[in-house]
Amino acid sequence: MKFVSILLVVALTTGLLGWGAYQGAAPASVPLSKFFPAGAQLYLQAKDFSGQLSDWNSSRQKRAWVQSANYQVFSRSRLFLRLKGAGDQFAAAAGLPPDMNFLSQSAGGRSALGLYDIGNLQFLYVTWLPSAKSMENALWQTRNKFEPRKVGDATFYIRRDPESQREVAFAVAGDYLLLATREDLMAGTLQLMSGSKDRSVENEQWWSESVAAAGPAGDLRMVLNLEKLAPSPYFRTYWVQQNITDMKQYSSAVSDLFRSGSEYREERVLILRETRDQPLPPPSARDLKQMIPVVPGGGDTVTADLIRLVPDDAGVYEARAYPNAEACFQLLETKLLAPHLGPAPASQLAPSVQLSNGKTGSGSDLETRIDESPIQETGPKTISVLRQLLDKTPLMASLTVQSTERDSAGVFVRMHTGIVLASDSDWDESVVESALVDFIRSGVTASQLGVTWKAKGNYRQLDGLWPLNIAVRGKYLMVSDDASLIETLLANVNRKPSGKAATFLAGFRHSRERNNFVRFFGLIDGVNQGKSEFPGVSREPQLFSGNVGSLSEMLSEVSAENIVVRRDGNRELETVTYAWAPQ
Repeated sequence: MKFVSILLVVALTTGLLGWGAYQGAAPASVPLSKFFPAGAQLYLQAKDFSGQLSDWNSSRQKRAWVQSANYQVFSRSRLFLRLKGAGDQFAAAAGLPPDMNFLSQSAGGRSALGLYDIGNLQFLYVTWLPSAKSMENALWQTRNKFEPRKVGDATFYIRRDPESQREVAFAVAGDYLLLATREDLMAGTLQLMSGSKDRSVENEQWWSESVAAAGPAGDLRMVLNLEKLAPSPYFRTYWVQQNITDMKQYSSAVSDLFRSGSEYREERVLILRETRDQPLPPPSARDLKQMIPVVPGGGDTVTADLIRLVPDDAGVYEARAYPNAEACFQLLETKLLAPHLGPAPASQLAPSVQLSNGKTGSGSDLETRIDESPIQETGPKTISVLRQLLDKTPLMASLTVQSTERDSAGVFVRMHTGIVLASDSDWDESVVESALVDFIRSGVTASQLGVTWKAKGNYRQLDGLWPLNIAVRGKYLMVSDDASLIETLLANVNRKPSGKAATFLAGFRHSRERNNFVRFFGLIDGVNQGKSEFPGVSREPQLFSGNVGSLSEMLSEVSAENIVVRRDGNRELETVTYAWAPQ
């Protein structure tokens, strides 16, 4: 996972649930999901919505966020404006705004929300609220402005905005308050509450399959019908991770969040849609359309073993099972061997001109003959020796470790990286050294200087200015741009493996990296600490140092995050843990 994305996931979870301990649930009763008609795309339930809302409203995180640059940017975003527009239409239909006061009045204990149309934001909300308190609700007080309707012996109230055609319906059924934006949803819920045998979400395959695979419900549970959500253009537009292709492989998912004073733990179960009848190869093999089976003691076990190499003070680490050769090559290239590769700088030459035959010319073509056809390349594209080595090596797992540090003057932030590639057989150290030198000689230096390996303690190091260190320990190949980092990796080889087999493991120590993160991206963003060039005109906050930096500050009490992904047949099991700093 991208580490900016990790921060955003922490923010969304915290923003929804707030900060504080679980306050207790309403008395045990019939699961609210039995009252929700079939057809929902997303279902969200809370054990104590009122308590969680109170935690959020009184939290330092909320106060910091609403004053942050991140919130300023969010309040101008397309998503925010769409939600505001939907809120305005709801207010026109209901006759009162859906503000925090309204939400507090409508928040009970056990609560659930079903989203039936993600584009039009059509939902059904049910909350356990003692009838006496329901009667004090603002909706109930204005019921004379609504039209009464009957479903059996139950009465509900509905009102429609003639301009937007939005509907708002509500009802009080015993100790439950019901709110819906469609008349049929309200009627269907009341029928299910009266004992009707109509289909509920519990009768649908996506629901039963995913909930059966999950454990006990957490303080907050979300169930997603991904077969309906993933193809939606609204989901593709607003899903913050933007990994739509990855999401399409799942049919449904359940995410449970458990809260305690020092830890939030999220347990996810994702059902693989293409593996209901047969097991899937690992993710990297699927990408290459190869059938490499996951076997006991294979890449998932090696991935767990690699975690023991991670330094105790590492900022970020990520271990993957069965990485493909291309991914490992790009990892070595972009992180260590040629970290400055990227898009070419903007051309300073004259702009290209479109000619009548469809070909283009540019200011750099002055030496090109126009009376001869250009020579066509007929031979195969050259593949580096390093890539060839990785292509023929059965890779079981990879580990990437990164940390930042300030220079001696405290001005610049340096980032150090270590990469470990685990094969199913021993690496040939001389072959690896030759392949690395071949890549560096052809891509970094035009001379023979600095491309000779020399012994440096228990590892090898290039003799020039290029900071590269390697070590081979049987099936482990270690490469790093920092001597102390590779020494730590080597020292940790003697640690005893303690983790369970997993296909993906990652960790982010936010408390360690937060200040260096803001400093590093402040330099990249080029933040001007002086006066504004245009007095009276507010400056758009810089993306990393301002926008994401303020998000990091708001979440400063989140000290670390860890992610574990395992495979169990057609289920992908994910555990995400957020550790909170002691108060």
